[in-house]
Amino acid sequence: MFTGIVQGIATIDEVTRAPGLNTFAIRLPETSVEGVTIGASVAINGTCMTVTRQQNNVLYFDAMQETLRLTTLGALESGDTVNFERAARIGDEIGGHLLSGHIHTTARVSKIERPENNVTIWFDVPEDWKRYIFPKGYIAINGASLTIGDVEDNRFNVHLIPETLRATTFGSIAEGDQVNIEVDSQTQTIVDTLARLGYDRPA
Repeated sequence: MFTGIVQGIATIDEVTRAPGLNTFAIRLPETSVEGVTIGASVAINGTCMTVTRQQNNVLYFDAMQETLRLTTLGALESGDTVNFERAARIGDEIGGHLLSGHIHTTARVSKIERPENNVTIWFDVPEDWKRYIFPKGYIAINGASLTIGDVEDNRFNVHLIPETLRATTFGSIAEGDQVNIEVDSQTQTIVDTLARLGYDRPA
């Protein structure tokens, strides 16, 4: 499990591609790998990944075909940066909301607004997933727990403060970029349960 509080920005050192499998060598800050063991879980842009090898502060992860299909990881290249969060431990503060690290879909950055001292980013989500998007609801974008702002059909926005821009890759995001989306599990359960009972989400 993860909290959605991004712990830092890591750099892709190398991507090794094989049929149906990509291996990523990802360089984390040296202070962020203390206690890491083989088999540990780390969220990379919100995707739960397993450490397969370690060389100092470079961690290695394998992504199989299904992960590459459902997430943005398949597009990563050497030199790209990613958000990371190590798995939560019992007793850790839950500063965001609980995440599984299982990506549901991807979204496209459709517009970036830059009012003074903050940034508003608009995302387009696939039609099948807009039913789980509510104003003031939780959503995880590239592993960051965020609060949904405005919702317009299959579009929604989030408002980011300078600290979020500094601590995550949102500071360098651009229109047209694709991001990983994990919808809030409680919201998904409620919406799906009501749908099975014959209640449609209000327009």
